Amino acid sequence: MVHASHHPVPTSHFRRPLGVRDIFAIGIGPSSSHTVGPMRAAKLFVDRLSPDGLGQTTRISVEFFGSLSLTGHGHQTDVAVLAGLSGLTPEDADPDHVKGLMDRVRRQRSISIAKRSVEFLIERDITFHQSFHAGHANAVRFTAFAEYQRVASRLFFSIGGGEVVEEESSGPPPAAYECEPEPFPFSSAAELMAVATKEGCSIAAIVLANEAVRWPENEAVAYLDRIREAMLSCIERGCRGEGLLPGPLRVKRRARLMHQRLLPISDRSDPMHALDWVSLYALAVNEENADGGRVVTAPTNGAAGVIPAVLKYYETFCKAPTLDGSRTFLLTCAAIGILYKRRASVSAAEMGCQGEIGVACSMAAAGLTAALGGTAAQIEHAAEIGMEHNLGLTCDPVAGLVQIPCIERNTMGALKAINASRLALLGDGTHVVSLDAVIETMRQTGADMRSKYKETSLGGLAVNVVEC
Repeated sequence: MVHASHHPVPTSHFRRPLGVRDIFAIGIGPSSSHTVGPMRAAKLFVDRLSPDGLGQTTRISVEFFGSLSLTGHGHQTDVAVLAGLSGLTPEDADPDHVKGLMDRVRRQRSISIAKRSVEFLIERDITFHQSFHAGHANAVRFTAFAEYQRVASRLFFSIGGGEVVEEESSGPPPAAYECEPEPFPFSSAAELMAVATKEGCSIAAIVLANEAVRWPENEAVAYLDRIREAMLSCIERGCRGEGLLPGPLRVKRRARLMHQRLLPISDRSDPMHALDWVSLYALAVNEENADGGRVVTAPTNGAAGVIPAVLKYYETFCKAPTLDGSRTFLLTCAAIGILYKRRASVSAAEMGCQGEIGVACSMAAAGLTAALGGTAAQIEHAAEIGMEHNLGLTCDPVAGLVQIPCIERNTMGALKAINASRLALLGDGTHVVSLDAVIETMRQTGADMRSKYKETSLGGLAVNVVEC
């Protein structure tokens, strides 16, 4: 029996400062919450075992709960934890190596943990519980045994965007975030707007100034450039990829053919020409993601195509694009993403797809508006429009895969973001619904949404589309 939880993980985790690295991270597909997060949790479990405990360990068991269980096979969650237990990280793992890991472990009946071979039987040591854990919709428990004695057991929650927290973790924040207080702290859009007005600076400048307490500004800028390059490279790879995506649906990759059809078209008098390319950019990224390739979590993998597509649109179709404009785009996106992570969630298992595509659309709309010279008020308006018209969007992946409707949904999110930006730029920034109000509405809508529409594949398209 599947039971939905009404007891989410405590939000105290988010009292620590959030920055660009909390919003954008380079990882592998197909899911930030179901692949990247569990991989990180598995590595954390091994890293936190004492030397004695690690030396005694003869077996490790893995238990999935909630959405991780119900759609774990389709999201390759079991493969992800094997990678994490083996010491791999989403940032550094070779996607091709990860794809073959399950077969190797099954064949060898063991896994290499901290350079030790530990017996691991897939059918015995990985359990998909058909129930939700009270702490969060995405939960995974790791237990280490010495023969039949339990050495250690830890429960982790994958809370969206590849981020994980441990149950009842009350320790200090990670070392990466031990820093001086931010010069311009904000926890709401209203506070962000007030800082921008008082200091007479842009939203991007506020985020960059806050980043400076974590690492030198030149390193923060270099990271932005690395994220930009990873996004654009993913588009290029996606336009070259061909064949069928993994899983029973036999979905054919379309970006390559679409790219070939668009290339000969040089007449830009068609006002929809640019939008065809934007759709291609988003499609290319999410086909790469669905195939387990390297993508940027932005702010999730399921919505990884929206922001790169709009960034590429800015650099290709807007007048006089600059590298500083692209950095402004990403910094502004990060500001809006921070608000959603702090005040609600980017986890589809908690919010439905409004928390993924909706948030990415809102971020991209704000980023594009900033890159095109919009005011802080216009940026906030664009972000608000981007989410307002994604409210209630469900997450109902067919066969538990990030293919239908996820890939095409990214194209819709990117196009909505551009439209939201243009609407905001045509106005003076005055609007009735605030960004804070729409974020709170998203949170309430997610709380009210039935669990079968929140990344469980128990409702919607997932039950009305016959698997081939």
